Amino acid sequence: MAWSCLVVLPVVSANAADEWIDLFDGKSLDGWSVKSGFATYKVGKGGVIVGTTKEGSPNSFLTSDAQYGDFELQFEVKVDDGLNSGVQIRSLLKNVDAEDSYGGRLYGPQVEIESGPGQAGWIYGEATGRGWLSPEPQSKDASVNQHDHFKNGKWNKYRVVAKGATIKVWINGHPLADLTDEEIFKTHPPGMIGLHLAGRG
Repeated sequence: MAWSCLVVLPVVSANAADEWIDLFDGKSLDGWSVKSGFATYKVGKGGVIVGTTKEGSPNSFLTSDAQYGDFELQFEVKVDDGLNSGVQIRSLLKNVDAEDSYGGRLYGPQVEIESGPGQAGWIYGEATGRGWLSPEPQSKDASVNQHDHFKNGKWNKYRVVAKGATIKVWINGHPLADLTDEEIFKTHPPGMIGLHLAGRG
């Protein structure tokens, strides 16, 4: 079974005037590139981005060609049950010239997307070697390390605010991540936004 991740009309506020910029025009993937794997991304019915995992592909990311530092990102997402995904922010590419790197390995902070109950909305250090950056998923207490604010089979509204070393995330109006991490900010002050599909097979 192919898993899909759908994202509609992501926008980002990246300047002092708080002017909203549409990152996706609803018609094409202009301004975006696939990196790190060969999952497929296309514009689907209703003007949404549809990402589908592909057998044998490593982790894949549809990345913004532009980089962003301090910003507010808003988007809606719906995923197949069991999908492990995320939205990279302030992320960079490494091993660009490595064989079979598919343009380089994207790494940096990731806002988790997954069906619930789970860790959606918390921050993971994708390919950084640090694992979870948010403290909640590191707890052994199920009442702390998971939640059900992500609604399975429905559209979920994300709000991500990155300012300096602090990243805050809300899902459907519920506050989740409130992370201040000076270490990741030093290595990733600006970077790309990327729509993540986990590898298969």
